[in-house]
Amino acid sequence: MLTRRTFLRTAAVASAAPVIWQTTPNALAASGRLTLGFIGVGTMGRGHLGGFLGRKDVEVVAVCDVVQERLDSAAATVGKAYADRTKAGTFAGVKSYGDFRDLLKHKGLDAVVIATPDHWHTMICTQASAAGKHIYCEKPLTHNINEGRALVEAVAKSKVVFQTGSQQRSEFGGHFRKAVEYIWNGRIGKLKSIHIGVGDPSRPCDLMKQEIPAGTDWDFWQGPAPERDYHSDLCPKGVHGHFPAWRLYSEYAGGQVADMGAHHFDIAQWAMEMDRSGPVEVIPPSDKPGGKHGLKLIYASGIEMLHNEFPKGKDGKDIKGDCVFVGADGIIVAGRDGIRSVDPEILKTPLDEKSKRVMASGDHKTNWLNAIQSPKLGTICTAETGHRSASICHLVNIGYRLHRKLKWDPAKEVFVGDEPANKELGRTPRDKWKA
Repeated sequence: MLTRRTFLRTAAVASAAPVIWQTTPNALAASGRLTLGFIGVGTMGRGHLGGFLGRKDVEVVAVCDVVQERLDSAAATVGKAYADRTKAGTFAGVKSYGDFRDLLKHKGLDAVVIATPDHWHTMICTQASAAGKHIYCEKPLTHNINEGRALVEAVAKSKVVFQTGSQQRSEFGGHFRKAVEYIWNGRIGKLKSIHIGVGDPSRPCDLMKQEIPAGTDWDFWQGPAPERDYHSDLCPKGVHGHFPAWRLYSEYAGGQVADMGAHHFDIAQWAMEMDRSGPVEVIPPSDKPGGKHGLKLIYASGIEMLHNEFPKGKDGKDIKGDCVFVGADGIIVAGRDGIRSVDPEILKTPLDEKSKRVMASGDHKTNWLNAIQSPKLGTICTAETGHRSASICHLVNIGYRLHRKLKWDPAKEVFVGDEPANKELGRTPRDKWKA
């Protein structure tokens, strides 16, 4: 099974076919390569760094992090990779920054790759857009729904090329891509429901105080989030190989609902051709408040999407998976480990040449770089798409928190006639990080 950890290992050694760049004003370094800066070089950021270092069409010129050990490690990784290609065996071209705002001022910088905790995404993306830098930003794209609309507007105004890191649209064996194409072409008949298998919603952070390690700028790590004491579960000391637990806490992220959910809900939105919209109703489980599964999203089409609640097979057992699509004529289960149908005949015959297809993209990074070279091509997961997919995660979390039915207007992006619920759509940053 291709897990996130497997992805990082493979990304570190991957080398995609190079793009032949056309030299355009203010677009490329003198070398003819696209120059990249990396903001956030923890576990995910290092995975992306390794993937881009293997390419001949880009050059990493800057790295940024709030932990000195990680910053030094990333700079050393870049230096070694590029020194190996020179006769002298040395390279001193990468610049280290502790503040992303300084990195954005780096002379000759074309684009940035952002892999910070979720609560930082919007602020960094907005400022990178204003600086005219093309952006590859990890999912979930936002910390809350209001942030997402602001980010989309900033990207549209700047006209930079944006890719949300929803890699399942391009990679992982193409299983999700195939599922979407089968659904678009009617292989399971009219789509009735989608069942998403991801973990729990977010919860408030209750970690005890620990001493801040030397070399860690804890205040900067917190950024726009509420101020609290340091804990290594949130920002591990030094260079680490795991995915930190900030993902679980509402101050910084959206729990597993938004972590893996940003991937799987994204595929569900894609399959419904709802990349620019969303549901109209949020229905939490009917059990007592505090439930963590069974929430339902209703779309105007009548399609239902359920969190961690699955259809039954003929044997009475749950048909589980990352994304389970139930149609009038059959069921398709798509995951990182493969694609299958409850009725094997559904997938037995390949789609023909006249079938509706998704955008060609076998590599998420290449898709982004191709779009920078030829903007009319576009990316497979734009800022609008990433915002809409993240919004599903936020709606699920809000539904669990409030534990009552909610009417949602996907065009206006507000709850209908429900001011208490609308207060959940955003938050005020710490004073020092207010715009």
